[in-house]
Amino acid sequence: MSALEPRDVEADAETAADVARIPGSLAPHDVGTVTAVTAVDSVDSAGTLVTKGSVLDPAHRALSIGMVSVVLLIAFEATAVGTAMPVAARELNGIPLYAFAFSAYFTTSLFAMVLAGQWSDRLGPLAPLTAGISAFAAGLLLSGTAGAMWLFILGRAVQGLGGGLVIVALYVVVGRAYAEHLRPAIMAAFAASWVVPSVVGPLAAGTITEHLGWRWVFVGIPVLVVFPLALALPAIRRTASGPADPTAPVAPWDRRRIRLALGISAGAALLQYAGQELRWLSLLPAAAGIAFLVPAVRGLLPQGTYRAARGLPSVVLLRGIAAGAFIAAESFVPLMLVTQRGLSPTLAGLSLAAGGLTWALGSWIQARPWTEPYRERLVVLGMVLVAIAIAAAPSVLITAVPVWVVAAAWGLGCLGMGAVIASTSVLLMKLSAPEEVGANSAALQISDGLSNVLLLAAGGAAFAALGGGAVGHAVTSHASTGSHPGAFAAVFLPMAGVAAVGAWVATRLHATPVRAADRRRPSGMS
Repeated sequence: MSALEPRDVEADAETAADVARIPGSLAPHDVGTVTAVTAVDSVDSAGTLVTKGSVLDPAHRALSIGMVSVVLLIAFEATAVGTAMPVAARELNGIPLYAFAFSAYFTTSLFAMVLAGQWSDRLGPLAPLTAGISAFAAGLLLSGTAGAMWLFILGRAVQGLGGGLVIVALYVVVGRAYAEHLRPAIMAAFAASWVVPSVVGPLAAGTITEHLGWRWVFVGIPVLVVFPLALALPAIRRTASGPADPTAPVAPWDRRRIRLALGISAGAALLQYAGQELRWLSLLPAAAGIAFLVPAVRGLLPQGTYRAARGLPSVVLLRGIAAGAFIAAESFVPLMLVTQRGLSPTLAGLSLAAGGLTWALGSWIQARPWTEPYRERLVVLGMVLVAIAIAAAPSVLITAVPVWVVAAAWGLGCLGMGAVIASTSVLLMKLSAPEEVGANSAALQISDGLSNVLLLAAGGAAFAALGGGAVGHAVTSHASTGSHPGAFAAVFLPMAGVAAVGAWVATRLHATPVRAADRRRPSGMS
């Protein structure tokens, strides 16, 4: 929704009061600010609020295209860089440090998410979004020109800072610049932005790596940043710059939350380091990681998240459950198909390609106006589809089951994920007061990212404990390997159970939004 400009404060205050008196109208805390509602909505002669407009109307076109372009670049980077990473690590003699190229991005992005939440709530999303895109591009350049593995990992860490700033700032922009009935559509557009990169990205990155070198995968992307910057930033400056309430004094930085953000990043890094090898000495960094994580998670996530309290806490919890269970299972699908059914890596990867299309379809479905009254049921159904897909995938461990079953199951799971992920984003904004969108968006992304690393670590440990290490060694050495179905079953079946728990949490998403003044704490945090 549009942020109030100083000259509009008095007029918009009167408009807000008038709209609030209309029976059945959206209260200001439902949509962030009423300014955006008046920009795209009108009141008919009977006093009924009439919604109109779209994400591509003249008022939103430049902003929508610019933001979708930003998401498109992030998606292409995520899919392309993963393809080039093994070659980069080998040429930089950094295979032993390979995992840290991923974990460096994750740990710094967790800290940046909290920073972006406060930054956006205090001064608006324009500055953190600009800084995030700049850091993202700088990190790509640093990794692409690195002459040593430690410089490559440093570049990935800078990328993580940029990525964390960007994703939260984008959510705040959506909360301010789009009326409530338009938010599902822009979230669907974000999801659709992943379709082409998920299909084309690995192929394009492989071709570039083979013919031009892996460095071009990294240094080529920053050139493309110019277009979304030129298109989106002026539109954001017009519609969503500045604090949510320009008349209120700027709140000071919450240093406690900054310290908690550092704690959650450090804890995640220690857990990832401990999960690299199953040794007794690994218990020490694992214990230290947990000691950092527990108070940080309790302080940064909404109060009641761990017990699935109704409303916002369950929305945040569900996001983590859905993302963590699905990504942890998906990470083992190609390895299972290569080692247990003899598929080539290319065919194994293509088995997941259709998921990008069905994910976008699920997100598109939740954006249809007729689904809004049934959003909670749609999310429950989505989680049921995710649980079924994860449970069905290891059926190919039975040789009589055709391998296309995985592709079909994963397409079904991605359909559910598209509806769930977009819906949790929409519900978070609906349940957040305007001055809390940044902090709550950060909590949503923290739940997403943290559950990824925790469930991946748990799945990896179970996989290794049941002989999965021999599978991985055989793949890297191109040697033949025996069957280890138990190792894969130990990953997929528990993750299906986690997704089933998510279906129950999805029944607890509905709650009436409350004003910030009525909350126990300003951001609803514990």
